[in-house]
Amino acid sequence: MTVNKGLLSLVENEPNFSNQALENAINEIKAIDKDDGHQFILSQFLVDEAIRDNTVLTQTQKNDALETLYNAQPHLQIGRYLTDIIRHTTTILDASIIPLVDADNPTPSTFLEILQNVQSVQGLIPELYGVPAADKKRSVNDHLGSLNNVFTTTEDSSEPVFTRLKSIMELIDTNSRITSALNLAITNAATANLNLRTFLNGVVADSTDFQTSLDNKVNSVVTMFSTLHTRISEIAGDPTTDLVSIREEINSQVALENSNLVGIASYLETLSNNISFSSLAEDKDLRTLIANVALNKNWQTYFETYEQNKGYLNSALDTDSDSDKSSVIDSVLTDLGLPDVLDSTDLRAVADKAKRDDRIDTTNYDRFTVQQQIIKSCEQLLITTANIDVLSLSASLLANMNQHDRDKIAEQLDLNESASTLS
Repeated sequence: MTVNKGLLSLVENEPNFSNQALENAINEIKAIDKDDGHQFILSQFLVDEAIRDNTVLTQTQKNDALETLYNAQPHLQIGRYLTDIIRHTTTILDASIIPLVDADNPTPSTFLEILQNVQSVQGLIPELYGVPAADKKRSVNDHLGSLNNVFTTTEDSSEPVFTRLKSIMELIDTNSRITSALNLAITNAATANLNLRTFLNGVVADSTDFQTSLDNKVNSVVTMFSTLHTRISEIAGDPTTDLVSIREEINSQVALENSNLVGIASYLETLSNNISFSSLAEDKDLRTLIANVALNKNWQTYFETYEQNKGYLNSALDTDSDSDKSSVIDSVLTDLGLPDVLDSTDLRAVADKAKRDDRIDTTNYDRFTVQQQIIKSCEQLLITTANIDVLSLSASLLANMNQHDRDKIAEQLDLNESASTLS
């Protein structure tokens, strides 16, 4: 049932989906850089933008410059990987992260389709695998976490990624104001970025042979950031270790989302098809056909044994834990009227129960006395009879048959559990 309260105002307004919350969180980290020579973050954002927006450099030159910078102390390229998150979430919102299936007749995906596909995955994985989608790295946040504040919030007592990054930047800022070597290293790194940006802004379309100058400017940044890494590592506790970890967490999250979303349509199709194929097992003829044409042994086994396993299913035998099994067996036995013989001294009743035991061959039993029937039943069940009186044998036989009744129910319970357990 749909909640109607507020629905009218919802449908009369555009949602205006955006990654503004992510940008706001990143701006808080950028704000630590007061552009007063004690930080280097702003210069990274600016140089990354200058390279990408340059209209003279070829795409190859841009990629080479960006990768050279990024590969040099990547944990210090904070402006770069924070900007990458914004770019990544933008492709989710405009759905350009989903490749066009048909380049000749492209039908772009939408953000709504992404949300619907993610929702479908949440329902299909538990149905097919018997585990939450998160266990398969397919939760909502495994697809859309960067938009869903995973960098600014946590579900436990640990500090969010952005909170940790902001604390380290504040630590570096504090130390740079009292440590001249660190202050100089930051200044030189920021200046190298500025020099590269100034060079890029001055390159014009008719410039010739500027590759050497470009390489020199880029290499100067690399050198300055190497020195910066050394100076930051000298801060008590060596925050570079945490910076490496933070970058890896962010990049892993973005890579997971990208991997999940790029192929979500085909993944969802596979899940849906498998659900559809399994439903065909109800039809005997189709079940036989699929078992014959499937080359995968697991598929063959599922469809070949489907009817047998379905026969094992019995909701009355469902249990939540091993501790429940004994009480379930007791309940089923009661429903079946078992044990049907309570008095072992009632030799006739014990003998009649023996005739109903599927382990005992009672051919021509009517030729024997009740006492002889009990003795012969004990012999077939390998119950020792030598020098034991018939009343004791009757007690042993009845106990054995009653246990057999329990064992049969326990076997049915195990078969039901096996047939209803995803494997």
